[in-house]
Amino acid sequence: MSPRDPGERGPEGDRQAAVRADRRRHDARRGLRARDHEGSAGGTGRVVRHIADVAGRELRGLFVSPVAYGILSLFSVLAGIFFIVTLSAFSEWVLRLQQMQAIEALAQANLNDGMIAMFYQSMGVVLLFLIPGITMSLFASEKTNGTQELLLTSPLTIWDIVLGKFLAGAIFTTLLVAIVAAYPAVLWIYGNPGPELGKTISGLLGLLLVSWTYVSIGAFASSLTRSQVLAFLLTFVILLMMMFMPAIADLGVAGTSEARDFFRYLSADVHLDQLVRGLVDTKDLAYFAVMIGTFLVFTKTAVESVRWR
Repeated sequence: MSPRDPGERGPEGDRQAAVRADRRRHDARRGLRARDHEGSAGGTGRVVRHIADVAGRELRGLFVSPVAYGILSLFSVLAGIFFIVTLSAFSEWVLRLQQMQAIEALAQANLNDGMIAMFYQSMGVVLLFLIPGITMSLFASEKTNGTQELLLTSPLTIWDIVLGKFLAGAIFTTLLVAIVAAYPAVLWIYGNPGPELGKTISGLLGLLLVSWTYVSIGAFASSLTRSQVLAFLLTFVILLMMMFMPAIADLGVAGTSEARDFFRYLSADVHLDQLVRGLVDTKDLAYFAVMIGTFLVFTKTAVESVRWR
């Protein structure tokens, strides 16, 4: 009889192949923790390269789909609409003041407080609605496509993966903020007088920090589920709750004044409002740093828990 082909070894051969496959997966998982230590002990250049590789892969995947272009287009249209609306409202207000000959009010009127601040705050609300659509696929798509285990058994640490995906989302939202920045630039070039540079830049910084905070929250939500729709909804609900924190505090639900202050502090809009008005405070910068760091740690913990299931 001719020797049996390796692919036709029967039930016993199938069992042995399954055992070998299980052993390889077990060995790969055992090596993950060692690679985590190697990544932390290795050169910074290698870590940066790994993070950049993950971010590049994520951005390429994002721009292959129509989602990215749809969000960019929608955001550009909404930015144009809100810019025209706020500029028209400011112009009408100034015209009324001139008709009323309100000299003191006219002297205090300026583009930043009367128009650009409102424009920035409106775009902050738009970001709240759009960023969940950007982040919903960061981790959920890996689970849906069955590529999560391959990613976790690659020569990448969990932090490489988490930071790389966060970086991709942050880069994309930075493009959105760059679109917003184009409109004050037009006023700067053609306005007489133009907007104050310091307040304009601090407001853009606020939008950047808010968008990155939203990305970190979205990444965490995406790491909890394999459903992109559920990740979108979870992110949106969290962001909506954060937005209404000041209203909850003002209603007296929080109880003590310390609790009310704490609820207000949790709202990203409160800190964005300070930066939009040109008030750069370390308390506000610390808020964004802590929020981003906290949700990235949560994301890392959620992703890491998958490898031991």
